Amino acid sequence: MQRYLGVMSGTSLDGLDIALIRQDQRPTLLAHHYIPMPAELRSALLALCASGPDELARAAMAEQQWVALAAQGIHDLLAREGLHASDIQAIGSHGQTVRHEPARSFTIQIGNPALLAELTGICVVADFRRRDVAAGGQGAPLVPAFHEALFDDSKQPRAVLNIGGFSNLSLIDPEQPVRGFDCGPGNVLLDAWIQQENGASYDRDGAWAASGDLDQGLLQVLLGDPFFCARGPKSTGRELFNLAWLQQHLAALPAIAPADVQRTLLELTARSIVDSLQHAQHGTAELLVCGGGAHNGALMRRLQELLPDCHVASTEAHGVAPDWIEAMAFAWLAHCCLHGIPTNRPSVTGARGLRVLGAIYPA
Repeated sequence: MQRYLGVMSGTSLDGLDIALIRQDQRPTLLAHHYIPMPAELRSALLALCASGPDELARAAMAEQQWVALAAQGIHDLLAREGLHASDIQAIGSHGQTVRHEPARSFTIQIGNPALLAELTGICVVADFRRRDVAAGGQGAPLVPAFHEALFDDSKQPRAVLNIGGFSNLSLIDPEQPVRGFDCGPGNVLLDAWIQQENGASYDRDGAWAASGDLDQGLLQVLLGDPFFCARGPKSTGRELFNLAWLQQHLAALPAIAPADVQRTLLELTARSIVDSLQHAQHGTAELLVCGGGAHNGALMRRLQELLPDCHVASTEAHGVAPDWIEAMAFAWLAHCCLHGIPTNRPSVTGARGLRVLGAIYPA
């Protein structure tokens, strides 16, 4: 039996997801583990998303803390499952993205894979994005090939939507190669706004957004950003969509009640997803949702309202819990790297061709 671990820490910075998979014809989730992100480490990682003093040293210290957290989580998961390091073929470690600027030909994920291999005694595969960027691609999203491997059993056009800090779509059509791209903000603005206004880490079930009213003026201003007019391949990050971006637009408008801002941000997430999907794959029969956004009831209802002819459901409906899809993807990417299987998709990232992604750090 081939077992792989995937470690994913996304742009929401809420914690580390660790997934254990069995790789046969299709990847199967065997176990999982979640570690909340310590507040001090979260602050340090957020600070690295913008220029500041002594960045290299701060990045080195932050990634050491990140790796220690990941290694402890891996040890805990293996102990719980009665497994040893020798039972695992490799760890696929995404690391933590601190900068993503493909227009300037770079993307940076920190996570010291050499240290992770040392602390766990397991081969680590990491640095998945930069080879695609080197080949002229966006380096993101990387999950469409995995989504295709997991959910390509439909004869009708299907889409897989990941809503983390940012949202991205994978378009699975039996008549053509998988396509995909980032749609825009997922939870990143919703989380930032409720943290600022209410001190909560996130809007549970979208309840605060549902209590507000949509502000059409603000929505149109936000949707006017050039990113939403661009067509794929495209990807984005905190470099563009952040609290300062939102506050800049709010400052130019009459005062808006905080709950109404939250409702409008939810609409921005939903509309940017639906507009992207309808333009790129009109007639999608089913939209499968994963990531933290799958638990936002108000957002899921709004997506269904905007897509009356498409069945919107969590990936749970297909037997895969939505919280572990991305961590599973990086476990699968590690398997593919070790076996020389290309996993970028030029139709997604715009790279010059197929590439084997990842760098290998032996145990």
